[in-house]
Amino acid sequence: MTQITLEPGRPHDPDPSITPGGLPVTVAQHELRAAFAAHMSRMYGQEVPAYTTLVEVSEGVNRDHLAQLGEAAERLGSIERVTAERHGAIRVGTPQELGHVARVFAAFGMHPVGFYDLRDSASAVPVVSTAFRPIDRQELARNPFRVFTSMLVAEDPRFFDADLRRELADFLGARRLFDDELLALADRAAAEGGLPEPEATELVDRATAVFELSDEPIDEQWYRRLEEISSVAADIGGVPTTHINHLTPRVLDIEELYRRMEERGIEMIDEIQGPPSWEGPDVLLRQTSFRALDEVRAFRKPDGSIGEGTLRVRFGEVEQRGIALTQQGRDLYDRMLGEVDERLAAEGGQRAEHARRVWAQHLPTTEQGLAEQELAYFTYELAEGVTELPADHRAHELVASGHLVATPVVYEDFLPRSAAGIFQSNLTTAGSKDEEQAGTAYDLARLSEICGVEIHDPYALYAAEQQASLDAIARTTGVTVRP
Repeated sequence: MTQITLEPGRPHDPDPSITPGGLPVTVAQHELRAAFAAHMSRMYGQEVPAYTTLVEVSEGVNRDHLAQLGEAAERLGSIERVTAERHGAIRVGTPQELGHVARVFAAFGMHPVGFYDLRDSASAVPVVSTAFRPIDRQELARNPFRVFTSMLVAEDPRFFDADLRRELADFLGARRLFDDELLALADRAAAEGGLPEPEATELVDRATAVFELSDEPIDEQWYRRLEEISSVAADIGGVPTTHINHLTPRVLDIEELYRRMEERGIEMIDEIQGPPSWEGPDVLLRQTSFRALDEVRAFRKPDGSIGEGTLRVRFGEVEQRGIALTQQGRDLYDRMLGEVDERLAAEGGQRAEHARRVWAQHLPTTEQGLAEQELAYFTYELAEGVTELPADHRAHELVASGHLVATPVVYEDFLPRSAAGIFQSNLTTAGSKDEEQAGTAYDLARLSEICGVEIHDPYALYAAEQQASLDAIARTTGVTVRP
């Protein structure tokens, strides 16, 4: 058990867990979150050595990008934040398990944001998902650890017939991923905003252990049966425990990362998912990964004997984050994707080339243009030396006149099509889906009920962040500024 190290500069006594008054020092949620992310990263690096290579290459790319561009490289976050940033991905099998996940992540100040349904994607993955992350701007700056969390929709008849639905329910109902001691610690940390030592270290150790790859034998016949439906279904419902599927570092130049990884002989998926590289601002999220690797696992054979086999379910993903788009901007993004698909089908060639031309045709090439057309979110502050503002102006007009300074809001969330593309590129089987059946209905409200807390609308969070900055300007100057 490794004790959590508190932040540098935090006042300590000779015994750092005790205050002068004899009360335990609380390890704050952001410190718990940072420790949890670090523990998960170490564990995953031991399990999947190629992940360590991915982190090393990412850090090298970021250092070189900063050296080349200087302050401009930190337009969407400080190099310290970008270097430390991770997102993870986990998969659970039942509403009860997802509810437990929500309680555990609440201990680390991570709240569910967004609803993603991957069942209707090209890869037809039988899961619905949300992402747990900090939602306060200051908390994101301290440590933005986020975990994309998928739940198997085991009752969906498009994937699972009646017999298999019953068997899945029995199998998943018999396992327990999160014990009562962990849940009690998590609830206490969430209620109190942290934990004293040694409970803080115990929470991090217990939470990390849940996602460690188990050496318990897998029922090979059961696993392969589910794998015929979906590799993801087998990875969730075919094993006795859960595990982390990938950890994702953030990089400032994803093309350069891709090139350097291939130079090291690591096989990458065919395409970078998301927006193209082009001359305008980076928006939303770009992702790629190295392909899932063979991992040796213990299997229980039909005759009861134990033997070795391999699975390919875990991979190494990397991301490049851009500016958060408004709903209007996101609608434009979706239309542009559709146009790229149409051009690719009609003309052939490379998707990236079609995408660059479509982007140049429809999307402003400057941040100012994005703001003018209300396509993206920004925060605003008074320019140096400015104390008064002219009335009845929009924020982007006051930026152009030198009265305000705009800072883009970083996109903190995910893209269903990109997530599905990553899944598809790493699936071991094509899977099956009965389109004649009606799917089980899921939406944000239903998933919120399962989580036991409200799932936040990402657009509302970004809009609130932008508006808070304009409200601060109004309090200082007495002038209301419109976005």
